[in-house]
Amino acid sequence: MSIQNIVLIAGVLLLIIFLNFFIRIYNKLVMLKNNYEKAFRNIDVILMQRADEVPELVKIASKFMEHETSILTSLTKLRTDFLNSQSVADKIENANEFSKAMKNLFAVSENYPALSSNSNFLELQKRVSQMEDKIADRREFFNDSVNLYNVGIEEFPNFILAKLAGYKPQALFDVTPEQKKYDGVQF
Repeated sequence: MSIQNIVLIAGVLLLIIFLNFFIRIYNKLVMLKNNYEKAFRNIDVILMQRADEVPELVKIASKFMEHETSILTSLTKLRTDFLNSQSVADKIENANEFSKAMKNLFAVSENYPALSSNSNFLELQKRVSQMEDKIADRREFFNDSVNLYNVGIEEFPNFILAKLAGYKPQALFDVTPEQKKYDGVQF
């Protein structure tokens, strides 16, 4: 075996090792991206279910809460905004505002004994509360997935291929200080 053949074989082996290395990195990045996208889609399903409850809530509550039209109008608008949201960031912002509006509705409903004792309203309130719990669980999983993705695209040498492939860091499903602020029920 000549030196040229040995160099050629060594070169081919190095090329195979190099390609295998980048293929593994690329596949890892694809998996991380798909995981965080799936995690958000799982949240999106629950958000859609919650949005689907709004017309029924508004219908029941409007019979009792004649003076609280701003809350009901706000919920309806937020539902429309959610349905028209295209980006993950818009949906996250809308979901946070929606949660705040729902808490406001349920707090105000306590001032209407007939509404608070209505079985349809109580059942909807229970379903929405269960959905909120599911959203919280899935939000945590989403944030874990986004964190793994962001770390994965920033690690060396992954960041080289990630940059070439156009991978960008993603935002966590975060609640801003303004959204955490609660001023009590406004009458």
